[in-house]
Amino acid sequence: MSATQERRLARLRARFYHKALELADLGFLLKGTLLQRFKRCSSPGCACHHDPARLHGPYWQWTAKLHGKTVTRVLSGEQVERYREWMDNAQRFDRIVAELFEISAQADAVLRKLERQAPPAEGSQRKKRPRTARRPPPPD
Repeated sequence: MSATQERRLARLRARFYHKALELADLGFLLKGTLLQRFKRCSSPGCACHHDPARLHGPYWQWTAKLHGKTVTRVLSGEQVERYREWMDNAQRFDRIVAELFEISAQADAVLRKLERQAPPAEGSQRKKRPRTARRPPPPD
């Protein structure tokens, strides 16, 4: 391996290591969608039924798939902040993992190029097995 290739691989390893360290700082992760809802109530004389309507709310909802089922929760203001933070952490996690895959692909490209350029090592070629005689056809 040339010094240039060794330096490139060392830089890629260092980038990978530092990027992987960022994962430890993330905290909890949560996927899903946060929605702000405004609703009409069931009281017919309420202002929410007039034109223009003054709907009740905002109400915050979180929706996600858990174990193959859609789950929806109504959240308090404190919960909304926590869920936002955890959802931001999940997005950051996805970005970091994508970068780790990209760095790994770059390292693979360097190593594959090196393997194509290197002469085959002695004894590394497959040995051909002697052909075995064919079996005679079964008698009629």
